[in-house]
Amino acid sequence: MKLIKNALWIVSLFHFLIAVGQYETKFGQLTIDEKEFTNYEKDTTAHAVYLYEKGENFFEIRGNYVWLIKKYRAKIKVVDNQGISVANIAIPYYHSDNGKESVEGIRAITHNGTVKHSLRQQDVFDTDVTERWSEKRFTFPAVQEGSILEYMYEIKSPFFFNLNGWKFQEDIPKVYTEYNAKIPGNYRYNRTLIGELSLQVNEAFIEEKCFSIPGTSDQADCEVLKYVMKDVPAFKEDESYMLSPKNYRSSLEFELSEHLRFNGITDKYTKSWKDVDKEFKADKDLGRQLKKENFFERNVPLDLISGGDDKLEKAKRIHEFVKNWFVWNGDYGIYWNNRVKQAFDQHRGNVAEINITLINLLNAAGIDTDMMVLSTRNNGLPKKSHPVMSDFNYLVAKADIDGDSYLLDATQKYLPFGMLPYRCLNYYGRVMDLEGESYWYDIVPEQTNSRAIRMEMSLNPEGGLVTGSYDEITKGYEVLIKKNQIITSTKEEYLNELEESSNGDFFIENYEMDSEQSDDKKLIEHFEFEMEGLESGETIYFNPFIIRFFKSNPFISEERYYPVDFGYLRSYMYYANVEVPEGYKIKELPEAIILSLPEKSGLLRFNCSELQGKIMVQYSLQLRAPHYTSEGYAFIKKFFEDAINAQNNSYLVLEKI
Repeated sequence: MKLIKNALWIVSLFHFLIAVGQYETKFGQLTIDEKEFTNYEKDTTAHAVYLYEKGENFFEIRGNYVWLIKKYRAKIKVVDNQGISVANIAIPYYHSDNGKESVEGIRAITHNGTVKHSLRQQDVFDTDVTERWSEKRFTFPAVQEGSILEYMYEIKSPFFFNLNGWKFQEDIPKVYTEYNAKIPGNYRYNRTLIGELSLQVNEAFIEEKCFSIPGTSDQADCEVLKYVMKDVPAFKEDESYMLSPKNYRSSLEFELSEHLRFNGITDKYTKSWKDVDKEFKADKDLGRQLKKENFFERNVPLDLISGGDDKLEKAKRIHEFVKNWFVWNGDYGIYWNNRVKQAFDQHRGNVAEINITLINLLNAAGIDTDMMVLSTRNNGLPKKSHPVMSDFNYLVAKADIDGDSYLLDATQKYLPFGMLPYRCLNYYGRVMDLEGESYWYDIVPEQTNSRAIRMEMSLNPEGGLVTGSYDEITKGYEVLIKKNQIITSTKEEYLNELEESSNGDFFIENYEMDSEQSDDKKLIEHFEFEMEGLESGETIYFNPFIIRFFKSNPFISEERYYPVDFGYLRSYMYYANVEVPEGYKIKELPEAIILSLPEKSGLLRFNCSELQGKIMVQYSLQLRAPHYTSEGYAFIKKFFEDAINAQNNSYLVLEKI
């Protein structure tokens, strides 16, 4: 039995060494598979591919100092000429008044068949990127289609907080990517694995007495980590309806929580929300700026904050005042050198200055209002596990009025009371209460967001014309899209854009906006139109979708590894009454369509029918959820294919009597 166990152990070790040997070679050497690699079967569109990538982090004593060491090595295949840009390498490193990282041991080789071209050290350049970050840059020599680019380097860092983790997924695919770390137990890090891809290797064990300081008897155990992913797809950022790539790109993040010194002293780096709350209340750029009520009471019209008893109407009046008082300078952030009084005097400010003014005025009017910090859609989701204030880049007001809560932003003139800009629809924020503890609060978008188009059409086969009237009612966030188009262009430009988006030679006449029936959440438009190009003859083929909601399917990838995020519920309705011209009769109408997404989270209805000499066209597309998981992507893609096909390829067929 013992011999059998030993034999099995030897076989297992043999297979392990073979598996490792598929990827591990000395620097400057390629495996047989790498030499024979021509294109990536799992992604034939890839212009370049990581064949191998490995990183290591560990702590080491060098010259009586403890250093955080990062080693990196990679091999990249240039599949075609469009992939040659991967030959440009930038290695970032950090520096401050307290120290500087150093990049050492840079080596790079371009493999062109049996010929190798090595990088010269004089071709490596330093470039300053920001005040704290610089880069070592170089370009591989003699790069061509089919080259394999191999390079390695080491970073020596005095900054233990700068354990950067690992990016398993980037904008080109990876055949094999591996990350290793050896962390002494007296350095404690919060660790987060991001993304939906699975690890093929996920190993961790404790190595005893692995780290010590020379000249002392103190020793620490180490946590040894190994993570591997294989056949990692490229991350495509050009997909429609997605939040920040940071939420989904497969990666491993570390954040230094605390350092336990050998003398027993503990340095804490990750704070609790109680710590953050205390600092917030004393912070001169946030906490103190929220206590300017007396200034605003002296500098705004008296009836703005004191007139009337209805708190909701008063809050709406204040919100409207701040929107019209300020011009937003386009800057985000919560930790600016915020100067609310100066911004108020200049009628111009950043997000924080404008919305802190709003908060101060609401509180001065006796309306209980707190600040809520959040992260915008393109900035990533804030971590809920522990406070990371750098996760937040935006702040808004949270007003509590008669048992209801309203989230308010005053940076956009046409933004309705109780609605946040689309950029802020990012799940949740943290309410910072000056009188109590902070807490998480969900961002719930406006529920009614729609476009409803109604058209009356007459066909004139002899003149080759379609004439009629157009009415559209737009609601919710769709109104903001429309108003942004209107205010950023002239009326003529807006109508020209609408004409060009139509299906044919379309001309608008007598356009008007119904200002009496419209409000900040509803927009009503009306015009008359004429469209040329109606083909006549024995048979007329007419597509009634003169205005289309979608020109093409926004979902083109075969697979998607992250959710579809529309931000808010939305619906699109199109009703048309088409008068059958004299001398013609209906020969054929499009088939009716009824489709739904799983769990009835989306619905498509399309139907054509005849009534009293007219053809009634009814089309409705409803998205009843703001978010859809990646598992449901195939359903969403097919749903939009069918919805767009119904618009593009539905013809009313009429024939002469």
